[in-house]
Amino acid sequence: MTGSRVLDAALAGCTVIIAADRRASDLATALERRGAQVHRAPAMTIVPNADDAELLRRTERLIVSPPDIVVVTTGVGFRGWMDAAHEHGLDEQLTAAFAGAQFVARGPKAHGAIQQAGFTADWVAESETSAEVGEYLRASRIAGKRIAVQHHGAGADGLDELLAADGAEVVSITVYRWGPPPDPEVVRRSALQAASGEADAVLFTSAPGASSWLQVAADAGASEGISRRASQGRLLLAAVGPITAAPLLEAGMRTTVADRGRLGSLARCVIAHFGGGHAPALHTAAGRIEVRSGGVVADGSLIPLSRTAVGLLEALFSAGGNVLSRSELGRVLPGTERNPHAVEVAVARLREALGDLDLVRTVVKRGYRLAVDETTD
Repeated sequence: MTGSRVLDAALAGCTVIIAADRRASDLATALERRGAQVHRAPAMTIVPNADDAELLRRTERLIVSPPDIVVVTTGVGFRGWMDAAHEHGLDEQLTAAFAGAQFVARGPKAHGAIQQAGFTADWVAESETSAEVGEYLRASRIAGKRIAVQHHGAGADGLDELLAADGAEVVSITVYRWGPPPDPEVVRRSALQAASGEADAVLFTSAPGASSWLQVAADAGASEGISRRASQGRLLLAAVGPITAAPLLEAGMRTTVADRGRLGSLARCVIAHFGGGHAPALHTAAGRIEVRSGGVVADGSLIPLSRTAVGLLEALFSAGGNVLSRSELGRVLPGTERNPHAVEVAVARLREALGDLDLVRTVVKRGYRLAVDETTD
């Protein structure tokens, strides 16, 4: 954890993986201040085009022949475009060229970037999709109009062709490109952590990044474990918006989508899940418990546990009060020591770590179970 001051322990015991490059530090800080341990595993990098000759050439074309409409698809891309214009001394000329243009935003982040640059958005796509932008513009009689379309790193999504087919003159602007992950091994390790129970949440801020992370997970043989843990509610897969969530949903992964499509909303989504009683829980003789990668939360307080202890407790938790035999519990122990004696030693250490918390019960000649309160639904 960084040196940021912890505001509360809503995420205590949680390990959160951020599979993103842009603004990951802001998101990490917000989660760490709630007690989370955060690992950054960007599945892709953003390669700026500030020095791209083609970007500058097309910018100069727009200065000479100003657009009637400016379509902004991503906040980071539009800000990058404005920064590039400033670095090359074209910002004032570009601002003048945009003075009479209609601005169309593909979602709230694009809208915010337009406002930050000193312009006013005339229309914002609620669905944050290029398809909705295309439908809106085609209904506005765009034949003969000059339209500048700022794209994200994954390409045009067919929007340019759609507008050109209706008679518009389209100037396509790509401000950044997606590049490979800075450290592929870190991404691979994050997928294995998510599959094995060493992580409680994985967060995504772009569709290309989500697709790349899923591919790494598939190559590492982790997809099945990730999908299973997500479907059980044991792993939170959260996306900043519906576009970002699409690759996860297409892969059949249970995914939570942040309400407002902003990083702050994504952080609140994670905090509400674990701090607001939405994570899987059981009512036991020792009170309400949640199992997290770093330990067990009993009646709101975290008891830190080792990875072996968490694995045992998670298996018993998943059994929901049913008895697990020593051989069944042995399967979750690390290494080759999975005999009945090794299980007894591991359970004894778990009980010692739990202290006075009477959670794990011995069922003679059968095995172990959690002390679930069967009178509570």
